[in-house]
Amino acid sequence: MKKRIKYTDEPLGDLKVVPDFLPPPEDLVFREDNVKVTISLSKSSVEFFKREASKHHTQYQKMIRELLDSYVAKYQQSPTNRLRGTRQKRRTPQFRGQMAQ
Repeated sequence: MKKRIKYTDEPLGDLKVVPDFLPPPEDLVFREDNVKVTISLSKSSVEFFKREASKHHTQYQKMIRELLDSYVAKYQQSPTNRLRGTRQKRRTPQFRGQMAQ
């Protein structure tokens, strides 16, 4: 940076406003603490993740963790909905069994 930049008062031309695409600061905070686990995976799965991780310059364990986190986020239910569904499933067969007797 030895050469100085020379600024001029020329018109910039047609400008375009770009919408804010950066996430809010609260989305940048880590969601949860990590817990270390030991898991046995197939050799082909680990090789796949290692290969893909090297293509994208990241860690394969991080890719596996992100995959599991996205699966949980998609299928996770709130505790009250889980309890309601469990109770309903358990009560229905018992009730039918009692009616048949």
